[in-house]
Amino acid sequence: MPISGLLENHVLMSALIAWALAQLVKPPLYYFLSRQWSWAPLFSPGGMPSSHSALMVATTVGIGLHDGFHTPVFALACGITMVVLYDAAGVRRQAGIHAQKINVVINELLQGHPISEKQLREVLGHTPLEVVGGVIWGILVSVAYWLVEVSHLS
Repeated sequence: MPISGLLENHVLMSALIAWALAQLVKPPLYYFLSRQWSWAPLFSPGGMPSSHSALMVATTVGIGLHDGFHTPVFALACGITMVVLYDAAGVRRQAGIHAQKINVVINELLQGHPISEKQLREVLGHTPLEVVGGVIWGILVSVAYWLVEVSHLS
């Protein structure tokens, strides 16, 4: 199958669009909340909405719309999505909190010593609200994409 066949995979396309749009909306949302413009949210993990959540939820909803919500493939997608959502708001969030605490130790206790002062990345995970934002984003983009594609096929 030529690579152009990927464009015909509506589940994949809705997932990638949901992910890309979630990333693209991060800088304007950051500006709205902080009144400071930055491109950093576009390239960093974390932030509102969770693009990981949007990607996985759009994939899962797309599978449900394409193959049916009763299929084993949809059940598998749900399971994988649940793991990703838990990881985004749980494990990765805790890793970010640990990075914050370690950075405080580096800055306060070890200042001036000949050890690396390189800061750890603190924004690794998502708050539950950011994950919910990604879930809603993924559902909306996937359903909208599906409606547009189905109307073109009719």
